[in-house]
Amino acid sequence: MSYRRPAEMKPAKAPWIEEIPAHWEERPFFAVAKERRAKNIGMKEDNLLSLSYGNIVRKDINTPNGLLPESFETYQIVEPNDVVFRLTDLQNDKRSLRSAICPERGIITSAYLSVRSEGVLPGFINYLMRAYDVQKVFYSMGGGMRQSLGFEDLRRMSVVAPDLDEQDGIVRHLDRETGRIDGLIEKKTRFIALLKEKILGFADSCVTGRDDSQRALKNIDIPWAPQIPEGWTVRKGKHLFEEMARPVGPEDEIITAFRDGQVCLRSKRRTEGYTFAEKEVGYQRILKGDLIIHTMDAFAGAIGVSEDDGKATGEYAVCKPRSDEAVPEYYAYLLRCMARRNYIYVLCPSVRERAPRFRFVRFAPVKLPVPPREEQLEIVDRIERATARMKNLIAQTERSIDLLREKRSALITAAVTGKIDVRAAA
Repeated sequence: MSYRRPAEMKPAKAPWIEEIPAHWEERPFFAVAKERRAKNIGMKEDNLLSLSYGNIVRKDINTPNGLLPESFETYQIVEPNDVVFRLTDLQNDKRSLRSAICPERGIITSAYLSVRSEGVLPGFINYLMRAYDVQKVFYSMGGGMRQSLGFEDLRRMSVVAPDLDEQDGIVRHLDRETGRIDGLIEKKTRFIALLKEKILGFADSCVTGRDDSQRALKNIDIPWAPQIPEGWTVRKGKHLFEEMARPVGPEDEIITAFRDGQVCLRSKRRTEGYTFAEKEVGYQRILKGDLIIHTMDAFAGAIGVSEDDGKATGEYAVCKPRSDEAVPEYYAYLLRCMARRNYIYVLCPSVRERAPRFRFVRFAPVKLPVPPREEQLEIVDRIERATARMKNLIAQTERSIDLLREKRSALITAAVTGKIDVRAAA
């Protein structure tokens, strides 16, 4: 779709916008938005909401995950079309989407800022705040090491807007076009999920020796893998791995993390403004070849092998092979397959926990199949070669999703700041 640029532009007061159409206005935030301050005293509402990835979502008030308040009476009541901001921990999290429009009445933590629009359409202010969010406008406010912002910090922030009719046209156009983009992203996301399931299915058959129907099998007492090939043995987790808790030093700069519950990544952490003591609290050292298990996300398959020396937070279980008998890459695939079969729940203290965690103490007595070392290496190589094309497809599709998200953000920003005139769009 092609767009025209407005014929006449004028400089904008807001430096991140630069210029706006000549007929648009600029007003301070307090002139178009009012803070909502409705406490949930007396438990007037029990529809628990949360801001997640730029969307307001429902949560079960009876079994919420994470930290719980002493009482939900401390939460605030929000109404449909309120715009909610999470303006906390600004210095440490520069990737989150921090604003969203509320679709329904409910309660949300008082740590968030909730506003209702006045003189501008809720949909327009929601798209405009998303544009500000993507441009990282909020991070430049407050200065220094300020970790959070409130309404008083935003009240003089410059807000641009055309008249209500043009706002309505912009909102309707963005609703339609972003809906199309979101539909494509959803289809591509489902495609990725199918590919990942296919990879895990193939890996599952390989790590249990069921990929060759001609092999002789023997019965064993492992519930999720009752038969393994002749020549394989069975060992307990504690005989194959030991849990490590190494201290870190100033030279350890690489952080281990997981993406999509599958891949072990490394990334440099920002060190500006932190002393060594501040940034290393709770961290542990990792060595190349360690088996890394995310204690909270192991059930989603967040299990991998570190490809570098580095460090990780205490949320990761770091396991070192006790001998050459255990190939870490083989057991990473094996544990992911256990997760796929939901059997990995035996590795947490109690399935009744609100947030069950992987514990090595529960992993230690679990019986695992042990192929000969050379066969473990062959199995890993077979899985990697057989699934390489699917992994490449996943990477390409993920990149196309990133491009669609960038296109979505660019379209929103251009439309709500007047860089394009959507009224004439076909």
